[in-house]
Amino acid sequence: MLKKSLQFLLFLGIGVTILTLVFRSQNTAFQEQCRLDGVPADQCSLTDKLWTDFSTVQLGWMLLVVIAFTISNIFRALRWQMLIEPLGYRAGFANSLLTILLGYFANLGFPRMGEVVRAGTLAQYEKIPVEKVMGTMVVDRLMDFICLFLVIGLAFVFEGQTLLDFIAGRKGGEQGGLLQNSLILTTFGLMFAGVAVFFIFRKKLMHLPVYQKIAKLVKGFWDGLRSVFKLKSPSLFLLYSGGIWLMFFLQCWFNLKAFPPTAHLDAGATLMIFVFGTLGFVIPSPGGMGTFHALAIAGLALYGVGGSDAFSYANIAFFAIQIFYNIVAGVLALVLLPLINKKRTHETTRSL
Repeated sequence: MLKKSLQFLLFLGIGVTILTLVFRSQNTAFQEQCRLDGVPADQCSLTDKLWTDFSTVQLGWMLLVVIAFTISNIFRALRWQMLIEPLGYRAGFANSLLTILLGYFANLGFPRMGEVVRAGTLAQYEKIPVEKVMGTMVVDRLMDFICLFLVIGLAFVFEGQTLLDFIAGRKGGEQGGLLQNSLILTTFGLMFAGVAVFFIFRKKLMHLPVYQKIAKLVKGFWDGLRSVFKLKSPSLFLLYSGGIWLMFFLQCWFNLKAFPPTAHLDAGATLMIFVFGTLGFVIPSPGGMGTFHALAIAGLALYGVGGSDAFSYANIAFFAIQIFYNIVAGVLALVLLPLINKKRTHETTRSL
């Protein structure tokens, strides 16, 4: 118990520290901009700007954000049902969806705790051995990892040149993806040559300890991926997986459209900002607090969105889902799960 409490305090401290550092850096930049614009210091408050920016949000777009996130959770629940079915059990849709919402709620308190809470709660209500439910979580996370990898690849192919120009300090340079960059094409060529060399000398490399460790890891991923194709409908499973990440992308796009300073950004920019923001949730901190803010601001900087505006966007996006949605949905799940399953137990008893 003490260990878990210390871990919770550590991750919470990391999130709060990063968020504090982000706020301080943005506040310093905001104060400097006020000085350059001749605005008195007593009329220059980043906190006031945040409140003003929140009031400018277009509620219609924010409603679409909520809808997109809800649909992604529905797809995830349906996908989870498909993973559980081959184990010889049928999980109810309501329990699958509500435990997912409960998992997001738990993540606000302790990073990665959501997976444990989600699996344990479903196992309890559906009378499924918890170790079997945890096994489905491995495949669930594996598919998310693969989808994230594909999204990152698409972002760097279509918008990678923007990132290279930003790193090089060029503004208004070449536009487009990495495939238009000769250096990147050369790198891809060298990677292809490296794969060819590896294939030729693979028998000699197989005896190296590092090769064996990597091979074991790859085999684990491959076994998890292969299990997908043993499902009753693998194509539907892949469709749900794509749908989850499409909804995540649309959620980011709708967030950008809802806030006037970012509403002009196109789908390509949205894709890159989406990648940056998602990586902020991958880094362990409660609900992505601080880490999401820092990386979302970095992503917006690629497209010339100012520090204070970027900070406002990050807070709007974070509060809409991580604070408002996940807390409300989590509390609702806590209330509904016992009620739904009490009713189911009562109906089962009556039928006997």
